[in-house]
Amino acid sequence: MDEYAQADGLDRRRRDRLARLIVETAQKSGLAAEAGVAGTDAPDEALRRIDAWLCDLKDFAVKDGLHVYGRAPDGEADPQRRQSAEAERTALLAALDGRHIKAGPAGAPARGRSDVLPTGRNLFTADPRTMPTPTAYDLGQAAAEEVVRSYMQSHGDWPRSLVIDLWGSASLRTGGEEIAQGLALMGCRPQWDAATGRVTGIEVLPPAALGRPRVDVTWRISGLFRDMFPAQIALIDAAASAVASRDEDDSENPLAAATRAVGKVGPRIFGTSPGTYGAGVEDLLSGGEWGAREEIGRAYLDATSHAYGGADGEAISAPGAFGDRIAEADLLVHTGDDPGRDILEGSADVAFIGGFSAALAALGRNADVIVLDTTDPKKPKPRSVGEAVARVVRARAVNPRFIAGQMRHGPRGASEFAETVDRLVGFAETTHAISGALIEAVHDAYLGDADVRAFLLRESPAAAKVIAERFLSARRRGLWHPLRNSIDDDLAALIAEAQAGGVAA
Repeated sequence: MDEYAQADGLDRRRRDRLARLIVETAQKSGLAAEAGVAGTDAPDEALRRIDAWLCDLKDFAVKDGLHVYGRAPDGEADPQRRQSAEAERTALLAALDGRHIKAGPAGAPARGRSDVLPTGRNLFTADPRTMPTPTAYDLGQAAAEEVVRSYMQSHGDWPRSLVIDLWGSASLRTGGEEIAQGLALMGCRPQWDAATGRVTGIEVLPPAALGRPRVDVTWRISGLFRDMFPAQIALIDAAASAVASRDEDDSENPLAAATRAVGKVGPRIFGTSPGTYGAGVEDLLSGGEWGAREEIGRAYLDATSHAYGGADGEAISAPGAFGDRIAEADLLVHTGDDPGRDILEGSADVAFIGGFSAALAALGRNADVIVLDTTDPKKPKPRSVGEAVARVVRARAVNPRFIAGQMRHGPRGASEFAETVDRLVGFAETTHAISGALIEAVHDAYLGDADVRAFLLRESPAAAKVIAERFLSARRRGLWHPLRNSIDDDLAALIAEAQAGGVAA
């Protein structure tokens, strides 16, 4: 691409030849499809899309190894981060001795919270009565407008109904940006007390101020959010009731239209039953004992069995009600705000995004599944789940720098490889939106490389076995069709070697 840019305007024949080579290479590697290049695109448009995709990959932060507790990275220039390492060691020993640990605020330094440094203190969180904060509302509103703009660009119409994943941990980090996203989509704004900063109510903005129709928002809350933020549940419920009672045209207010049709305000906040956590599909995904992904979808719907609302955010059993809301949804919005992790790290993203996608299949419905990247809150970026996973695979998972960094950490690094493969195949199984080329790329990087394969068997035969089994699962379920006929035999051989190293069958 750099050579093409240099040739552009200087040597037309060289430029055109480079353009063909770039597009052909991108097509062969699968990058063209991931960049959204269509077969009918003119060369200039194809190059523009490929360049934009590569720039997006370039902006991805790739971790070089893992954080070691109580140890500052070599060459760390920030004195507060260096102090954090010593403070963490001192605080851990003090806690084990039963001594007092100095209190300090919780938050994400990556989002400007320098007051949380140095770490190693007994954390306290934000006052939930101030959430969403005015700043969080402004950022959440900008992210919400980017979601509807992107949907309009793709579909030529405004979204009428959507589902938002709402997590407690993210709300703590951002001050309630995800709450603000949903309120802004509904056309609502919190009211704050000027003296205390606490939220005192909801203002429903007039349609003219929005410049678009309201969106009927359904919230799928996590167990942690349910436990920590009953006041925010009450706030969201009050906003839904206020919007539902508005005398506005059906085209401007789909929630009010639905309310008039059934004669009452239906629930818009859902989660698992009190005292339970997760998406309800984790055991199915980890065990692999399922046939069609519709089984996962039904488990996700069954687990989301309660509606929440009222002044105290109380739970009411509402079997089937969440499925009705998904059946009406145009899209799911799943926000990622933490630059320190991506959607192939940890099982929760696969469970919630995959559960929703599988539920759509179980209901015979289609909807967009959007991963909203707010790691830079000033530049929110909605991506399809396929685009989001492809970005992580190309920028991090198969990156030689990432692989070399993990190999410095022995068994722990091997488990990072296993986790990446497990999440990638999990997304493929539940969403059917993951290209086989991505699975192939990760396979070649981890098992096709003799040094990495030997590292896995030496440092963690259990991780090697898990990786081979997950790739075989992708093969068995028709999610990956490698060109090499020996793949199955190679994976079986790896499992046998891992078992010979002492791993149980």
